[in-house]
Amino acid sequence: MRIAMVSEHASPLAAPGGPDAGGQIVHVGELAMALAESGHEVTVWTRRDAEWQPDSVRMAPGVTVRHATAGPPAPIRRDQMVPHLPDLAEALRRAWTADPPDVVHAHYWMSGLAALASARPLRIPVVQTFHVLGHVTRRHEGDADTSPDGRVLAERAIARGADRVVATCGDELFELARLGAPRRRVAVIPSGVDTEAFLPAGTVFEPGEGPRLVVLGRLVRRKGVDEVIDALRRVPGAELVIGGGAGDLDGDTDADRLRVRASVAGVTDRVRFLGAVRRPDVPALLRSADTVVCPAWYEPFGLVPLEAMACGRPVVATAVGGMNDTVVDQVTGLHVPPRRPDVLAATLRRLLASPAMRQAFGAAGRTRVVARYGWDRVAGATADVYEQVLAARAQQQAEPAVRIGR
Repeated sequence: MRIAMVSEHASPLAAPGGPDAGGQIVHVGELAMALAESGHEVTVWTRRDAEWQPDSVRMAPGVTVRHATAGPPAPIRRDQMVPHLPDLAEALRRAWTADPPDVVHAHYWMSGLAALASARPLRIPVVQTFHVLGHVTRRHEGDADTSPDGRVLAERAIARGADRVVATCGDELFELARLGAPRRRVAVIPSGVDTEAFLPAGTVFEPGEGPRLVVLGRLVRRKGVDEVIDALRRVPGAELVIGGGAGDLDGDTDADRLRVRASVAGVTDRVRFLGAVRRPDVPALLRSADTVVCPAWYEPFGLVPLEAMACGRPVVATAVGGMNDTVVDQVTGLHVPPRRPDVLAATLRRLLASPAMRQAFGAAGRTRVVARYGWDRVAGATADVYEQVLAARAQQQAEPAVRIGR
């Protein structure tokens, strides 16, 4: 198949870690490459955010990244991109009119708006993955949510208008039902992990002196790193290594907030900030952990728990979203409630005190990831959805029109 992906703010060529640059970058890139390895041709469309970016970049065999001009060729925060969606839709419409793909897969709600506006008139089917839903964001963040007005209404229209919606976990399936997405048009396909790159054996990030806790991801408030710092006060002797954020963290307001938090908690000497971690260095960092902590308030899926499990490391994760599916409580790790540093601290003390439990969780996690979450399996399931959509379209076009009257 010839597949067009749209990921307007999350280019697979970018490095994850900034405020708007999370797991979607990894998901889109890995899925595109896995589909290409299966023989499909994939083009990923994203917004040009620098003048020097070429129109087209060959990312891997069978995968091309196309930069569409939509707004100024400069970085724009994700929540300020709506005014530029008509330009993105027009760029897609022109390209697809000249060279139509078989199917379009939009990632995130703004990509969905642009994709539907461009593909519908050309009768190209559209598959949608939201990655996170607006009403879920508002529920957990309240007034701190910066989503544009109308996001929830737009997501409802996309959920009903797309040929198929791909949810990444069971929790998202429930939330999509609340939006009015027809159940028969929703498929649940998780994200994946590169099981050949994320291995229990391999290089290890420089060791510390005591037990090590690792947190990896964006440093924004909803990711829950503040609660891990608060919990560290009650986990004597443990070191907390935090990977993520923008660059070297100079001027990073989220890192500054966390440094103040560590100072107030009296654990500054046991907290280490790494800044952005290069993607090839992530396995070594995770392998250095005695426990990987995933403390988000909410998490539509969460790649880090999978990557930690693939590296044979136990995970302590909040029992939210996709982590309810991936982390099996008492089998591959332990669940804790979000925003409860007291419970988190007690759970960490219990796990760090039991090497046997950590080893058992790590081994079970590796087995679970290999069995369920390899990118080849994820890509195969996704390609099946594309084929089902194309078959349904072909059947609709083959059905004779019903004549009413004489």
